[in-house]
Amino acid sequence: LKPWGLAQPFKACLARNQGFTGCTICLVSRNWQCHLRFMNLFTTEFHMPSEAHMQAFAAALGKSLQCGDILLLEGHIGAGKSFFARSLIQSVQDIPEEVPSPTFTLVQTYDTQIGEIWHADLYRLTSHQEAVELGLEEAFETSISLIEWPDRLGDLSRYGPLNIAFSSGASEGDRHLKLQGSASIWAPRLQGLSDE
Repeated sequence: LKPWGLAQPFKACLARNQGFTGCTICLVSRNWQCHLRFMNLFTTEFHMPSEAHMQAFAAALGKSLQCGDILLLEGHIGAGKSFFARSLIQSVQDIPEEVPSPTFTLVQTYDTQIGEIWHADLYRLTSHQEAVELGLEEAFETSISLIEWPDRLGDLSRYGPLNIAFSSGASEGDRHLKLQGSASIWAPRLQGLSDE
């Protein structure tokens, strides 16, 4: 049984252990068989004192992305999610173009040097089914996905996403980013990044 790509009869249970940078995933079938797998989580934080720092950081992360990667952008309104997504997308375009927030269109797609990017803003969605109808699950397999307000989708851990939590700092343009994802997928890519 592969832990990712769960069939309908299985339920993923996430159990966190204090003091450990990992989680145990238990896949429980209808006949109560249990399969365990330990997944290490990699967490790192960055301080962005200005929009210029955020742009440079987004561009550096963009260079490491590949089709199938999912970035879940979390934070309050105005925390910098859309600015980060716009900076990343423009950094990998042959000719940078206008990247509007998909607040009303819900999804915008872009052809880039690293593959197709889907930028979604799910703030106005009211159910998981609405996200399915947008075609996001297919995009998770074939494109790079930048998802604002990912809580509308439920648990996406089976896809191995990178969670990026944005919070405001002491001054305008000052932001703090907390990144967390599967160590095997994201640690090698994130360890070379800097907030300088």
